[in-house]
Amino acid sequence: MNDGPCPTCGTYHNPALTVDAVAVRGSGEESEVLLIRRGQEPWKGCWAFPGGFVDVGESPEDAVARELFEECNIVGKASEIIAVRGEPERDPRGHVVSIFYRVEVDRNSGEPLAGDDAAEAEWVKLSQVDLEKMGADHAEIIQLL
Repeated sequence: MNDGPCPTCGTYHNPALTVDAVAVRGSGEESEVLLIRRGQEPWKGCWAFPGGFVDVGESPEDAVARELFEECNIVGKASEIIAVRGEPERDPRGHVVSIFYRVEVDRNSGEPLAGDDAAEAEWVKLSQVDLEKMGADHAEIIQLL
């Protein structure tokens, strides 16, 4: 564990920050969640929430809206935090802390179109999400919905 700045360069070695957009539409048994199929490692081919890394100078709320648009061509806005996950070994890329935001989707966005590093993007009935095919710890978040 590192308790202070690097003695050579003076900077801190901090975890990376990511955000994930949890968009749900409908209610009850008809509820659907917006998912992407990852087109790149890690978890290539697995389903996940649209998301990605927060850029320097960007707020997490702006980042989640940007990632939602880049990966799904959907306009949305963060409305609340559902969960934060940050176990040091949860991501093979290193220590990554993720904020899962509930997002409100603009009704004029239309259907999702996969973009950026998403191979597919679609609304999936919550009752039909295959938790075994979810990437990272996203199945845990599905179970909170």
